[in-house]
Amino acid sequence: MKLCFGRERVMAVVAHPDDAELLCAGTLARAKADGASVGICVLCRGDKGQPAKSVAHLAAVRKRETAAAAELLGAGVYFAGFADGTLTDNPRIRKVLTQIYREFRPTLVLAHSDEDYHPDHRAASQLAEAASWFSASSGHKSPSPALELPPALWWIDTVGMSRFQPGFYIDISDYAELKERMLACHRSQLSRAKDANFTAVADLMRLQYRTRGAQAGVAAAEAFQIHDALKRTRAW
Repeated sequence: MKLCFGRERVMAVVAHPDDAELLCAGTLARAKADGASVGICVLCRGDKGQPAKSVAHLAAVRKRETAAAAELLGAGVYFAGFADGTLTDNPRIRKVLTQIYREFRPTLVLAHSDEDYHPDHRAASQLAEAASWFSASSGHKSPSPALELPPALWWIDTVGMSRFQPGFYIDISDYAELKERMLACHRSQLSRAKDANFTAVADLMRLQYRTRGAQAGVAAAEAFQIHDALKRTRAW
């Protein structure tokens, strides 16, 4: 059985720069290879993720790193611009994300699980779901017109696979190398590998895609759950 993403418009909505690379870039790459349009929306600036040796103008550095990674993929990239640690599900941020959805016009959104470890990830999960629904409501005004239908929504695996029961797996064996190259663009975060309070991101990513691959009987995989709420499921 093979899912084809051809003609879809797939957007990852993540909290921080490098979250998409860590958790779902292989799926984005596979979708792109199938002929889909792909986009990455980063809600936070990444301004609090300082390495032990502080980086000047970190938010600007991480924005450039994200743009470089997206260029490798051939993805559109959208920056919502909120400070780390300030993300909450509120009308102001919903409105920003609603407009981003209406600009990109996704048919499928990949979003953080609300079981993930980081408060910004959990807030991003709530925002991604709410704004994806309201993006198709003409009563919610924005500069761009409403979507015809809310996009389908898949929950992304949690960092470290904690408290996440996969509903299905996407085989990314052919795209793991691109996923690695995309993560390598995030030098400011890779430099934190030896910090006492930080997990080596590259090692964590490899462990995760190999573990999920072993569970699915392939070399590398990413795990997801379907958001199966009323009016939100789709046949594939």
